[in-house]
Amino acid sequence: MISTKGRYSIRILLDLAQHRNGQFIPMKDVAARQDISLKYIERLTPALKAAGLIESVHGIGGGYRLTREPEDYTLWEILLLAEGDLAPVACLQKDAKACARAAECRTLPVWEGYYRLTREYFSGITLADLLDAPTGDNYVI
Repeated sequence: MISTKGRYSIRILLDLAQHRNGQFIPMKDVAARQDISLKYIERLTPALKAAGLIESVHGIGGGYRLTREPEDYTLWEILLLAEGDLAPVACLQKDAKACARAAECRTLPVWEGYYRLTREYFSGITLADLLDAPTGDNYVI
């Protein structure tokens, strides 16, 4: 399951993409538009910045902005950063110890296929795709 960390990280970056004009955008503006607590956003932005997805400037005229074009951000990249590992079972997590039962496991191919489909699906969607998606409103989950 994708947590609020993952969903809100996407919403923050999507908002920055939607309102980008070369200037830095105050997070209080993003928080107001997205109806997300500024305190919660402030817990998410350090990881986004450390990963190079956003940059910031402090002081007057300061705020945050994307470091790349919206088409260069996949949802997979954002979700991995926010959620950590998205593997559906422990044995498929990065750096997991080899399972002694893997060779006889009848369900392992199911989990591998599910994980592959999930990775391919989210890797195929960019922030630009979400900006171009037709909507009746500005609502994002």
